[in-house]
Amino acid sequence: MKARVHVTLKPGVLDPQGEAVRHALGSLGFDGVGEVRIGKVIEVELDGADPAAAEGRVREMCEKLLANTVIENYAVEIS
Repeated sequence: MKARVHVTLKPGVLDPQGEAVRHALGSLGFDGVGEVRIGKVIEVELDGADPAAAEGRVREMCEKLLANTVIENYAVEIS
């Protein structure tokens, strides 16, 4: 079973990397680009067949290591 975790900055948290990408897109001629936010995707391969238990394990991983919950949100997707 595979889990995919999407980690993004919370609204209101400054994103200097996103701002650099927005500026670079403008320099390349891509007009009309508003705010750009950068995130990350983490894929975790899990043993077991119970999706509910797997989601609980991955959420615990996020709370302890994978996401900085002070400034980041995360979403878990099990497949």
